[in-house]
Amino acid sequence: MSNAADQTFETIQLPALLERVGELRKQGHRLVQIGATRLPEHVELTYSFDRESRLTNLRFQVLAEGARLPSITSIYWCAFLYENELHDLFNVQVDGMAVDFHGHLYETNVKFPFGSTKAPVAKPAPTAAAPSPAPTAAATAAPTSKS
Repeated sequence: MSNAADQTFETIQLPALLERVGELRKQGHRLVQIGATRLPEHVELTYSFDRESRLTNLRFQVLAEGARLPSITSIYWCAFLYENELHDLFNVQVDGMAVDFHGHLYETNVKFPFGSTKAPVAKPAPTAAAPSPAPTAAATAAPTSKS
């Protein structure tokens, strides 16, 4: 990619997602990434596609509270990884994923670490038990035999 002219951004509405993704697939685009950004009231999603070294980005927002969108895995099977990531990190529900890890693709200390605009705070790690004192010389001496 040599310059900004090699990519476009299309602002779409959520209901147009599947139709537009299907069109891009028919035109020979490959899925590059699905990214998300948490805004105060919304989650902004960007789906990026490549064809002949030109990126086409579809961008839309969903309300953060109860965020839900349809899966594109029927069009791009590999999207299941991105979609599970959207769920596990941003608390976006994706309906109809080809492979659903049910919230276990990422095991994080903070549930939905990017699901809020507030910085996540991890629970403190459990404290390790104090090590046992080293054995004394008397305890490690070889037993003696009595005749």
